[in-house]
Amino acid sequence: MNKFIRFYNSKTQQMKKSILFLLMLTFLSVTFNGFGQSSSILAGENIAVVTTKYGKIRGYIDDGIFAFKGIPYAQAQRFMPPIAPNNWGNVKQCTIYGPQVMQGKAQEWNGQSDDRFGLQFNVEPMDEKESFVLNIWSQGINDGKKRPVWVWIHGGGFSGGSANQLPCFDGRSLAAKGDIVVVTVNHRLNTLGYLDLRGLGGDYQESVNLGQQDLVAALWWVQDNIAFFGGNPDMVTIDGQSGGGAKVATLMAMPSAEGLFHRAIVQSGSILKIGSSDISKAYGLEFAKELGVAPGEGDKLNDFTYEELVTANKKVASRFKESVPFMMHPSQSPTVDGKYIVQHPFDPSPAPFVKDIPMLIGSNKNEFSFMNRRIITPKSMNEVKATLTERYDKISASKYIDSYKQAYPKIKRPQDILTTTVRTTTIKQADVRSTQGGAPVFVYLFEWQSPVNGGSMGAAHGMELPFMFNNIAMARTLTGGTKEAYIMADKISSAWINFVKSGDPNCEELPNWNAYTKENRSTMIFDNQCEVKNNFDQNLIDLVNSLPTVRPFGR
Repeated sequence: MNKFIRFYNSKTQQMKKSILFLLMLTFLSVTFNGFGQSSSILAGENIAVVTTKYGKIRGYIDDGIFAFKGIPYAQAQRFMPPIAPNNWGNVKQCTIYGPQVMQGKAQEWNGQSDDRFGLQFNVEPMDEKESFVLNIWSQGINDGKKRPVWVWIHGGGFSGGSANQLPCFDGRSLAAKGDIVVVTVNHRLNTLGYLDLRGLGGDYQESVNLGQQDLVAALWWVQDNIAFFGGNPDMVTIDGQSGGGAKVATLMAMPSAEGLFHRAIVQSGSILKIGSSDISKAYGLEFAKELGVAPGEGDKLNDFTYEELVTANKKVASRFKESVPFMMHPSQSPTVDGKYIVQHPFDPSPAPFVKDIPMLIGSNKNEFSFMNRRIITPKSMNEVKATLTERYDKISASKYIDSYKQAYPKIKRPQDILTTTVRTTTIKQADVRSTQGGAPVFVYLFEWQSPVNGGSMGAAHGMELPFMFNNIAMARTLTGGTKEAYIMADKISSAWINFVKSGDPNCEELPNWNAYTKENRSTMIFDNQCEVKNNFDQNLIDLVNSLPTVRPFGR
C-alpha cells in the first residue's frame, strides 16, 4: 500500500510539472505571438510549394499562414493587351513583392508632412515588364478546401499605387482571422495603362483600357489557379479603395469579367460614368503626333523611354485640360470603348450581369482632409463660410453649413465642413444599384476619428484601410494604435470577412445592418459606438447634388 501511495504521489508530481510546463509554453506562445514580439517563419527549398498552371512556385509560411509574393499572372508588350505568362521550368521563388508598375515618383516625396507621416508609403522599385504580379495569403495549400477569395485592388487613382503601397496591405491577418484566401494585385497605370491608341490601327486596335484588361487577366488567373491555394474560384470578391473602388465599378461594366467575381466592395471610389470613346481616341492620336508617330507606325512607341512618354502625355493633357471632366481625363482613366467596356458603370443603370452580385459601398466622413492643408489647418466658422461663398455663393454657403450641421450636429472643427462629400456619389451609386433589384446592397460611413497629430486627420481618405485589413499594428502612425482602434478593427474586419463569405456583412460585433434601399438609405456608421442610421443626411446630399460640380476643396 505504501509503495502504491509513493508511486501515486510521484506520478502526481510529474503530472503537475508537465501541466506547469505546458502552461508556461502556452503563456510564452501567447506573449510572443499575441503581442507581435516574435512569430514563426518557415522558408526553404521544399517549403510552401504549389504547382500552378505555369509551373511550381515556392513561398513561405508566416506563423501558420502560407504567403506567396510576386507571382506572375500575365505578360505584355508596351501598349499591348496582356497574355498568359510563359511557363517556367524550375521551381520559381515567390517570397518577396514584385516591382510596382511604371508611375510617377509620388511616393518619393521630399520634405515632411503630417499626412505622409500617417500613411508611411512604401518606396518600391519600378519595372515595365516584371510588374504583372499578384500576392496570396492562405491558411492551406493543396488541401482540397474551398475558401472564399478576396481580391484587393489598390488605390492611387488610375495613375499610381501598388499592391504593396501601404504596410497595412499585408494579407496575413485577414487570412488568419477569417480563413479566406487574400489576393492583392498590380496592374498597369497612367500613360501605359489607360492611353487609347486604337487610332494607330494594326496591332494597336486593342490598345485601350489596358489597366482594366490586366485586372481581368488577374481574375482569370485566380479562376485557373486559386484552388491550388485552398481557394474557391466560384466565391470571389473584388474590393478596392479610392481609385481601386473606381476600378471595381468599371469591372462591373466589362463583359469579359462576367463570372469572374461574385461580390463587390467599393470604398471611397464610387463612380457612375467614365470617359468618352471619341475623346480618348482623339487624345491618343494627339499623343502619338506629339512624338512624331503616325497611324500605322505604332511600333515606334517602343523606341521612347518611359519618361519621354510621360513628358509627351503632359503636353497633350494641358491642351485637353478644359475639355474633359475631373477624374475622366484620357490617359488617366478608363473609357467606354464598346468592346472591353461596353457602358458607363452606373449611368443610367448597371450592366445586367451584375444584378445578382451583392455590393458593399461606403465612404469616410472627412475624405481628402489629410491631403488638404486648407482643411487640416484650423479655421473659424467665418473662414469656412467665406470659402464656401467663394466656391458657390452666399446663400448656398449658408444652406450648406445649415444642412451639414443638421446631418452632423456634433461638429468638432469648423473646417470639417469643407471636407469633400464623397458620400453623395456613394449614395448615387447605391441608389442605382439597389433600384436594379437582385442581390442586396449595404452602405457604410466611416466616422472614426484618428487621435494622431491632435486629431487633424479625422476620418480621412484611406483611414479605414488598416481597420478592414485588421492591421492596426502596421498603421499606428495613422490610427494611433489605441485600444479603441483595435476594437474598431475587430468589428470592421469581421464585417468584411462575413461579406466575403456570404455577401452579407452582418456579424456579432455590430448592430443589425439592414440592406440599403432608395427609400431607407440605411447606413452603418463605423465609430466607437456603431449604429445604423436612415436618411440622416438627405437634405445635405440633395443640396450638394443641386450645386455646381466642383473639384475637391483645395485640389
